[in-house]
Amino acid sequence: MKIKVLIAMHKPYSIPKDSCYLPVHVGAAGKDTFSIFGWDVQRDDDGVNISEKNPNFCELTGLYWAWKNLDADVIGLVHYRRHLSDCSRAYCKKHPWEECVVCSSKLEELFATCDIVVPGKTIYGIETLYSHYSHTHDGRHLDLTRELIGKMCPEYLSDCDKVYRQRGGHMYNMMIAKREVLDQYCQWLFPILFELEKVVDVDGLSSFDARLFGRVSEILFNVWLRHHPEYRVGSLRVLNTDPISWPKKIMSFLRAKFLGKKYGASF
Repeated sequence: MKIKVLIAMHKPYSIPKDSCYLPVHVGAAGKDTFSIFGWDVQRDDDGVNISEKNPNFCELTGLYWAWKNLDADVIGLVHYRRHLSDCSRAYCKKHPWEECVVCSSKLEELFATCDIVVPGKTIYGIETLYSHYSHTHDGRHLDLTRELIGKMCPEYLSDCDKVYRQRGGHMYNMMIAKREVLDQYCQWLFPILFELEKVVDVDGLSSFDARLFGRVSEILFNVWLRHHPEYRVGSLRVLNTDPISWPKKIMSFLRAKFLGKKYGASF
């Protein structure tokens, strides 16, 4: 089984040594190539690509590149500062993070019984996926997305409504899937996002706000997953390689919900 897990990155960063991991320079169009451990990092503007859309599509330009160009039985996407792990939190506290990410042998074991592996759910508790997006960004993006789903694939509309009302989901655009499963997901996702581009004006938005298509896709992944119960789903813990300021994150979350203060930067 040939497994390739893309690590979306835009600058040099440490990577796991396992050969299943492939660092990919997302948004490489017009930028210089950089190297890790003396090897040039794969660019997402090679072959069939949407690299120039990276300021709005985020890590999805890496997913698109993999979908169109990568030859593997299992394909995944993680981030340079956010990985998937099968290790306990206690183990991760005592070992370098590079030793805690899921390895190829574990993935082979998982895919003997799974079709897709996703990150554990992010739970918002006092927010639904729709209300959280509306409080932190612009809910009209999700309204327009729902309209497009109604026109392009109305059989997904009920799943969309249910996911919008969920109080958590599998986020970050991270997953590892069998090739045929990834093909089906990408064939559904990208046409919706390309149509959404036509009706959402990003001119005048800050660089942070303009990344909206990557954010909308996080919710769309849950819609697609809900619509396909035939797929066997496995779950792994999200491993952050850098410390998270939880007080800052929680306070921003509460200010957005109760004071109407939108997010202005990543945490």
